[in-house]
Amino acid sequence: MKIIDVTLTYEEGMRGVAFENTKSKSVDGWNSKTLHLYSHSGTHMDAPFHFEVNNQTIDEFEVSRFVCDSWVISIDAYAGQKIKLEDLGVYTDLIKKGDGVILKTGWSANVNENKYREELPGIHESLANWLVGKGINMLAVETPSIADVMDLEEVTKIHEILLGGDIIIVEGLTNLDSVSKEKVKLIALPLKIKGGDGAPARVIAMEK
Repeated sequence: MKIIDVTLTYEEGMRGVAFENTKSKSVDGWNSKTLHLYSHSGTHMDAPFHFEVNNQTIDEFEVSRFVCDSWVISIDAYAGQKIKLEDLGVYTDLIKKGDGVILKTGWSANVNENKYREELPGIHESLANWLVGKGINMLAVETPSIADVMDLEEVTKIHEILLGGDIIIVEGLTNLDSVSKEKVKLIALPLKIKGGDGAPARVIAMEK
């Protein structure tokens, strides 16, 4: 089994991330930091409460849903694109209820540029509705959001469709170039934050 880390590294300078050194080995006997993390920074998971489609928070998910067989779909994405059903190609016939879907767009290469957030390729409304109709368990993307964060109406609409359709959203994946199989076991484990609208997550893909 090949295990691939598809999680961004949290570091100073990342949007919504700051560290504060609180203890040192030389003075206090050990090293420690205080972490300041925006709930949707880096690689993270959204909860329905994020857009108030219902009151479910990140700590209330059944943990069994954090592990699922997932299709890895390569898409030649471009800035501002709205990814549609036809972009999924043959996978439209392969995706079944309970599956996960990973969109491999290469967008994480832009993580240190403004375009990473401001020009991201998002999910078209018709595709969002189709995924809900299929009953998938999880949608995971390389972009920091599944829709245009510069357009409040758009980002709200797409999140409401997916979260309202009981789809777990994982955003901010990276290192998908290391994934070679078209189907993997995806494991996404968010921090268990009481009342959390979302949380940073450690995400791995497992290939047979």
